[in-house]
Amino acid sequence: MKPLRLVPDGTTYPFMKWAKVRTPISLLLIVVSFALFFTVGVNSGIDFKGGTVMEVGGHSQPIDIAEVRSKLDALELGEVQIQSIGNSNEVLIRVATQPGGDEAQQQVVQKVRAALGETDYDYRRVEVVGPRVSGELAWTGTLAVLFTIAGIMAYIWIRFEWQFGLAAVATLVHDAILMIGFFALTQIDFNLQSLAAILTVIGYSLNDTVVIFDRIREILRRYKQMPMSDVIDLATNQTLARTIMTSLTILLALVSLYLFGGPVVRSFTASMIWGIVVATASSIFIGGPILIYFNLRPEKTDAAVKPAVKGGSASKPGAVPTPAPRG
Repeated sequence: MKPLRLVPDGTTYPFMKWAKVRTPISLLLIVVSFALFFTVGVNSGIDFKGGTVMEVGGHSQPIDIAEVRSKLDALELGEVQIQSIGNSNEVLIRVATQPGGDEAQQQVVQKVRAALGETDYDYRRVEVVGPRVSGELAWTGTLAVLFTIAGIMAYIWIRFEWQFGLAAVATLVHDAILMIGFFALTQIDFNLQSLAAILTVIGYSLNDTVVIFDRIREILRRYKQMPMSDVIDLATNQTLARTIMTSLTILLALVSLYLFGGPVVRSFTASMIWGIVVATASSIFIGGPILIYFNLRPEKTDAAVKPAVKGGSASKPGAVPTPAPRG
């Protein structure tokens, strides 16, 4: 039985030529993401803007959202959001932050329970986050992302060269910006789970990028006079099967979670699906081509490609070596 191969052996796709199209598309997506962030903004969850979240379930019959809304509107608590989750027998109630500090937030819970009653509803989850705590969470979450990117840059700089470090960070920043744009476009709750999704995608993107960078470094050492664009194309083709298979495996798990995992993890998995697609594309089309701008190796269009190994023979001018087995 022949093994399944989604990517054939010995591919010679011209990724550097395709990058000329992919780069403007990426720049356009970045501009759109910034525009959405500064005009529409993200739908900050309870973690970042404070307030009260209550998950309520009906004991025997479906919950009438209109009836629940009328009862809560009579309390005059300000902004109140009610949405059905899972099925018609569960709702999520969000109440805006109340003036008066933490004590006022606690009173909201008592008022809601008194208005809805204890006999017809089951109060399954209650979360109260004050404005001070939400501000601290937003600040520490931002610091977590920034320190992660700085640590990654230092790691790549030490393992490879500074050009690789800057290229890797540019790729990660690209992925993070597009994920922020996704949250602004879809208005999915932006909370601590969303930050976890961004950090997870950054880690995955780094893993993909490092694999390609490591192959680029190997080829640079072996073929001293190969043009840099050919080096990037060769390295990307040699690691393409690994990149595609890894991404598809993760996407298969994420799509299953999105379809069957329920509403609790749906927003997280939706953002992860988008992030994995973006990270895969950026590791192929963004990370490598950025190295061209750092003049890591001057282009040598007329030089022969010579393997820098003992006993190696020079190939014909312009010849592309046979790709090594993919890692």
